[in-house]
Amino acid sequence: MRLSAPLVLINLAQHGLVASNAVLLGRLGAEPVAAGALATSLYLLLFIGGIGLTSAVAPLVAEAAGGGRAGDEGEGEVRRTVRAGLWLGGLLGAVLMPLLWHTEALLAPLGLDPAVLREAGAYMRVLQWWMLPALAFMVLKGALAALQRPGPPLTVSLAALPLNIALGAFFAFGPPTLGIVGVALGTVITEFLALAALVIVIGRDRTLRRHRMFARLWQFDGEKLGRIVRVGAPMGVAGVAEAGLFEAATVAMGTFGTVPLAAHAVTLQIAATCFMVPNGIGQAATVRVGRALGAGDAAGLRRAGAVAIGLGLAFMLACAALQLAVPRTLIGLFLDADAPGAAAVMPVAVGFLAFSALFAVSDGVQSVALGALRGLQDTTVPMVIALTGYWGIGVPLGAALAWGAGWGGQGIWAGFCAGLLAVSILLVARWLRLSAHHRV
Repeated sequence: MRLSAPLVLINLAQHGLVASNAVLLGRLGAEPVAAGALATSLYLLLFIGGIGLTSAVAPLVAEAAGGGRAGDEGEGEVRRTVRAGLWLGGLLGAVLMPLLWHTEALLAPLGLDPAVLREAGAYMRVLQWWMLPALAFMVLKGALAALQRPGPPLTVSLAALPLNIALGAFFAFGPPTLGIVGVALGTVITEFLALAALVIVIGRDRTLRRHRMFARLWQFDGEKLGRIVRVGAPMGVAGVAEAGLFEAATVAMGTFGTVPLAAHAVTLQIAATCFMVPNGIGQAATVRVGRALGAGDAAGLRRAGAVAIGLGLAFMLACAALQLAVPRTLIGLFLDADAPGAAAVMPVAVGFLAFSALFAVSDGVQSVALGALRGLQDTTVPMVIALTGYWGIGVPLGAALAWGAGWGGQGIWAGFCAGLLAVSILLVARWLRLSAHHRV
């Protein structure tokens, strides 16, 4: 709890950047909400893959710390890993950002509303600059979590959230009244400032300064970067598989019209906000399991994973109950009832939220189990499980229910539920087997 609580708050604050953007877009109307949902889903599809790759920094640093390495050797391992992670984040940004620039052209063959596509393209041409500082921030956050020092990224993340809201509102509603583009501009400026603040805090911290994380950043360390890629590549693929499921669903929802797409966007924001808590618990599980692995503590390893999975399950059951009990209140946080088109969106979003409640429990459990397995540096089999559950079960079943059975958007959400349930069961089963035998 001591480790996961600040990580949960960091995740909530970072997701708050996306969520607050959705709130600002909701004040602009249904069309900006739909356009923002399309652009954000595509951005997150690629960004989450980058996060998966660079997330290998955390278990690698945790294993070294758990093994009791000290002195120049241990500090050098941390420095090399962080440096390689930052290099990897920069290389990924250089590859992904040109793709994001052409968002409108990428989505044009899907036959969506041309006005929504134009807005999505304009939004993304600014939002794409978020990629570089965001990946660098995630690398540093993972390293500090592995060193059990989540305080600095927490402080910076909490400060960044109100700044993002203020800047987004200023640029969107003016002057200069940039609308949807202003929301994205506020986020980009906020993330660059947040990264700069974290670098300064790390440099001034007496304990962290000894690792010299930013020394000789220009040096390319192929060996360490290669190890990060070997551990992180399956994590990246699994992340893209899950994000791709949501992107495919968002695009598919757009074929039903602007109202279902806007309702879907609002429902995703609620589900994603709840998900930040088990995601943080899973990150803590990665660190605690990784440190126990490095120390050779089999009992501690099993205990860390079991407690984390139990915490994730309990929280998401509470979230599901809340979504079922007060759906309109939750939707109202992300949709202005007086905004253009909002009256038509509300009842559709209420129907989606009922499925989201079922989806939440499985999603939380699979996230924490995945975090525990990452602590064991077991990433390849979980990747296969994710691909099978999301694309072998979730997508085909969702399509069959949406179009074949005539369920529309609710069929897509039903497919979500089935795919995530299968993934969560298989990941927990794998964790139980590996932790019992303490082998990767």
